[in-house]
Amino acid sequence: MSNNLNDRVFVGNLLRQVRIGNCSVKEALLMYPKDTTDESLIAAYHALIHYEADEDIRRQDNLYKEEQDDYIEFLSYILSRGEDLPENIINNYKQYYDSAPILHKNTPQGFFKGFWKSLNTGFRRRKE
Repeated sequence: MSNNLNDRVFVGNLLRQVRIGNCSVKEALLMYPKDTTDESLIAAYHALIHYEADEDIRRQDNLYKEEQDDYIEFLSYILSRGEDLPENIINNYKQYYDSAPILHKNTPQGFFKGFWKSLNTGFRRRKE
């Protein structure tokens, strides 16, 4: 089994644990594979962030809650099978990549990846 496949199965399980309430989004994000370049895993990471951000809306709107829960379950199902997420889902999250980067490993190299990314993001915001 390749690393990406193992990571996808792991993330699929994380999403399911969040969906059924056995794991918080914060815990899932902390356990997320570090420094991944897998587009499906990056999109799922951002889906988790959006899921957390909409928690108050889900409490007030049962239909919205059901739709978001089904969406997380759908992502979980695909990743648990080791498959790529659909291209439209991946493309929907690309606009958020700069604002919420994937966590980096706790190594000097990981630190500098995050550091340079934050400098680039801050510079880009000031320029606009």
